[in-house]
Amino acid sequence: MTCRKTSFQGNKMLSFFRRGPVAKLMLLVLGIGIFAIVITGFGTGGGGLGGIDTAGSGGAIASVDGEKLTAADVTQVTQQELARFRQQQPDLDLTAFLRQGSLEIIVDQMIDMAAITAFGEDMGLVATRAMVEREIQRDPRFRNLAGQFDNATFQRFLQSEKVSEQKYRDDVANRLIQRQLVAPAAGSVFVPQGFAAQYASLLLEKRSGLVGAVPAAAMGPGREPTDAEVATFYQQNIGRYTIPERRTIRYALFGRETVAAATKPTDAEIQAAYKRDQATYGARETRSLSQVVLPDEASARSLAQKIAAGTAFDAAALQAGFGAGDIAVGEQSRDAYARISAPNVANAVFGAAEGATVGPLRSPLGWHVVRVDQVKAVAGRPFEAVRAEIAAKLEQEKSVAALGDLAGRIETAISEGANFQEIAQREKLSVQETPPVTGSGAAPGAAQWQPTPELQPLLRTAFEVEANAEPVVEAITPNERFAMMIVTNVVPAAAPPVAQIRDRVKADLIARRANDRARAIATALLSKINAGTSPAQAFAEAQVKLPGVQPVTAARIDIARQGQQVPPPLAMLFSLPRGKAKLIPAPNGAGWFVVYLDKIVPGDASKEAALIASVKNQFSEVVGNEYVDQLSAAVRARTKVKRNEEAVQALKKQLTGGGQ
Repeated sequence: MTCRKTSFQGNKMLSFFRRGPVAKLMLLVLGIGIFAIVITGFGTGGGGLGGIDTAGSGGAIASVDGEKLTAADVTQVTQQELARFRQQQPDLDLTAFLRQGSLEIIVDQMIDMAAITAFGEDMGLVATRAMVEREIQRDPRFRNLAGQFDNATFQRFLQSEKVSEQKYRDDVANRLIQRQLVAPAAGSVFVPQGFAAQYASLLLEKRSGLVGAVPAAAMGPGREPTDAEVATFYQQNIGRYTIPERRTIRYALFGRETVAAATKPTDAEIQAAYKRDQATYGARETRSLSQVVLPDEASARSLAQKIAAGTAFDAAALQAGFGAGDIAVGEQSRDAYARISAPNVANAVFGAAEGATVGPLRSPLGWHVVRVDQVKAVAGRPFEAVRAEIAAKLEQEKSVAALGDLAGRIETAISEGANFQEIAQREKLSVQETPPVTGSGAAPGAAQWQPTPELQPLLRTAFEVEANAEPVVEAITPNERFAMMIVTNVVPAAAPPVAQIRDRVKADLIARRANDRARAIATALLSKINAGTSPAQAFAEAQVKLPGVQPVTAARIDIARQGQQVPPPLAMLFSLPRGKAKLIPAPNGAGWFVVYLDKIVPGDASKEAALIASVKNQFSEVVGNEYVDQLSAAVRARTKVKRNEEAVQALKKQLTGGGQ
């Protein structure tokens, strides 16, 4: 199956042991596989990739057991995937996304998921209406500002995704069926101890070698490019100069400061709160208590009689099977004790003198025998002493309520069709508008403009919604600050004319030529070293003056832990045979490295039980994903699948505006 998540993605140590073309493509493009989609619905708008529109709109891309997969279906999922990747790479545009083969992968994944759904239904698997409803209500995207499921929010999501509620529910049902089929396959994994130990030993392997740099800066500027050469270079590398899609965002902030005028408590409110909360502010009494609770009145009465006859409370309780930790209740107010016993018990206990034993008294828990260990009087706090404290508390409560009311009014107005300007005027909100900005918040061509801190949380949503669609409310700081926003203009990705950026293009061409000359020299050095010349001698005899070679040493496990932060020459050590060298480009076209492997020290994990266990756990996940891949391939093989490659390429051409 060509459209699967590489089994090693997200697993740094194991990524050393297997990286093929498909794995690299998945890391670059989707990095999302059958198991991840089925379990989480991640990257699919929550409905999985298995929903096929039987009525359909648009051309048929494929069919699975006679059910059509339409161009509209594929386009919708492609847009969702692009939005997901823009979260990590805000300037990514659709053309660049599709250039990496993502459309073909998405089509294959949708076919696979539809095949799994069909197979699951044939096996008798179902998703009930209650299961679907529960899945939707658990989705955090459909919760309001109070954290509860909100149907209006759900309906706005459906509108933004341009999908009917029934279609979305069908997609959720498909994913639930897929989950029932796929999850058991992923969980039935056994990794032998010896297998894990072998790979753990590989992680402990150490390698040493030499690295020599051939900087492009050492090559000199070369000859001056002609205008024709600059123009040709511009056309050949137009993607480098393309400004990403930009959007103009209009937004209105609202928060606690917006409702501050209405949240100042009045004197009457403060006094009412003081009177209401006399349990907190007034004079009160607390009592330290010990108690025994017995299941029947006879036992409780017998205990009380022993105590009345002179047996110490603790001793009598111990004879009844209650230790010191069982009878200690601690310091309690009347109300607090009533909550853990019953009002009648609390009234009797708080009416007794210090040292007295009360009971038996009945509560829902049983029959209480209680000793009053200590009576403690707490003086009341005068109104003026707590006035500021009460005012601050009331202001906080009123602020939360008022902000919730404001957000609710705005969301209601949106659902009723009010536009951005109408709502802003009605609620007296100050409106701000950005120049056209990229997904990262940059505004090319507006050098004096700087994004405000509030804008950054809005960018993700701004690049997901359509221009001049209904407003959306986004949280800036949860429960404190929000923004109502709308996108008013979309500027497609495009490169400025070469005349505007000629100096930049010329400098890039000069740098490219210098890097090409550096590669030629590095290639000559590589040939000499692999023919037997020592790296130090080869660099000393180079055509231009170069820095000397540097020794390097690394352990595979350290490289794995660092992930993508590893310098490429160090990682290259683990791809070379001993005594050989290889070229690797320096970052940003700055030249070339010649990496030479001199020494290999094998690892021994026989005494590293924790490492072996860790590798074993990681392989369990890897093998589980492989099982799912195999299941998916087997299901697809038994399903009648027709994939229209011409339609796929036609859709790709349409989405990229005719280019590839």
